[in-house]
Amino acid sequence: MSTDIANVATATRSIRNPVLAGFHPDPSILRVGDDYYLATSTFEWYPGVRVHHSRDLVNWRTLGGVITDRRLLDLRGCGDSNGVWAPDLTYHDGQFHLVYSDVASFASGYWDPQNFLVTAEDITGPWSDPVKLHGRGFDAALFHDDDGTSWLLSMSADWRPGRDRFGGIEIQQYDRAARSLVGRPRILFTGTPVGVTEGPHLYRHDGWYWLITAEGGTSWEHQVTVARSRELFGPYVVDPDGPLLTSVGRPELRLQKAGHGSLVRTQDGEWYLAHLVGRPYSPLGSCVLGRETAIQRVEWPADGWPQIAGGVPADEVVAPDLPAHPWPAEPDTDHFDAPELGLCWSTLRRPATADWVDLHSRPSHLRIHGGQSPVGRQAPSLVGRRVGAMHCSLETVLEFDPVDHRQLAGITAYYNTLNWHHLYLTRADDGRTVLELLSSDNGRRTPHPELTVDASGVDRVGLRAVFDGPVVRFDYDLGAGWQRLPVDLDATILSDEHAALIIDGEPAAWGFTGAFLGLWVQDLGGDGAYADFDLATYREQ
Repeated sequence: MSTDIANVATATRSIRNPVLAGFHPDPSILRVGDDYYLATSTFEWYPGVRVHHSRDLVNWRTLGGVITDRRLLDLRGCGDSNGVWAPDLTYHDGQFHLVYSDVASFASGYWDPQNFLVTAEDITGPWSDPVKLHGRGFDAALFHDDDGTSWLLSMSADWRPGRDRFGGIEIQQYDRAARSLVGRPRILFTGTPVGVTEGPHLYRHDGWYWLITAEGGTSWEHQVTVARSRELFGPYVVDPDGPLLTSVGRPELRLQKAGHGSLVRTQDGEWYLAHLVGRPYSPLGSCVLGRETAIQRVEWPADGWPQIAGGVPADEVVAPDLPAHPWPAEPDTDHFDAPELGLCWSTLRRPATADWVDLHSRPSHLRIHGGQSPVGRQAPSLVGRRVGAMHCSLETVLEFDPVDHRQLAGITAYYNTLNWHHLYLTRADDGRTVLELLSSDNGRRTPHPELTVDASGVDRVGLRAVFDGPVVRFDYDLGAGWQRLPVDLDATILSDEHAALIIDGEPAAWGFTGAFLGLWVQDLGGDGAYADFDLATYREQ
């Protein structure tokens, strides 16, 4: 990028929300010098803890994920919407510190969380072996005080029946030299009557300690709560004017679920809040795009409380007075020419290792070795990318020679093990190679035998999945041009709201991840089947 472009004045520029579209929840924002970083949750997907980079808070590029291998976290067997929750990114003494929670369950009042810490001198790594922290709660975050001490905060989980499961925000000292927690934990803040107090971040500013928490749960009642104290251990007094940010009671707003925020100060002393939002397709309806990241401008008068205009999430806010810094646009088409998967791709429950993701055996092709069934949680073979717009598509060219009905390869619109649509090549009992369509709605599978297409004798098959608002459609090309399967499928089953399930007041399932478009290969007999994908083109409208 030329110096002329980099030095363009930004007086009239705006931040347009969401800045990270699609599944990018629980943002932790950090500035180091002139660079800004955003880390977000990834749950059951590798690479874990997705990180984005900006120099102006307007233009963002992905740096990929931090947790790239099982040395840092093993997600085999991870349940839907379990895994990596609410990472926290800080910088101190020349090192990046990343704290992340691995949440193993959320049934019957239990979470079984385990918190970890890794460090690196560069945001792109290499990252240290993980330090195992406590498992008393999730949403852990580090705070580095002015006196050189570091402190770990988290929500404090309480499993006991009849008690508040969100028992407050606890704090414990972390010894950076010894790489261990020291002393005893203590409760710092028990929250407001809104409840579900989580997602803590602590800051030192203007002679106060400022505690930012998420409250109300991560859906429609979400909010950002601010409390302050002159002393580290409190007492903390809540802002008398109410939450810093919320969408509660404003169903007309485009951005809903506003909460789980973290603050950043620019080089010139301006303040901004990165936070979670959702964009429902109808008022308080399905959020197929999942929970996304937005940024709001914060006014912070001397000795006063931080304020966001109207206390609600704005679609567009004034950008900081920084030089514009756009990044090169991501190509629409991945020709799979690189030695590793592109940064836009994620893999389900296992890292993209050469034993099943092969970019070398056949140049300019992605070879995916088949894995488990849709409900398998140890070794599925799904390479996907986030759905970032209501109207978008993924197109690919597939070469696959299935032996029997246990071998399937194709394209999917995917949410989790229970909710997906899949167009795939397989072998029929009569020996024909056929295209079939199968959907799963909360585990109830619906085949479409009337739409089966004979693909015998065709070496290369074009496949396309299309999100058209609340509808998913599939197209195919057997060499004579694109044909559409004559069925409109429900896209809203690929949403956080649809995936969530409460039974007798207890969460049997949550939905935290948003929809994906992906390349999916299944080898249910373990016979060594693989499929070659020549390219993949993602477009938004």
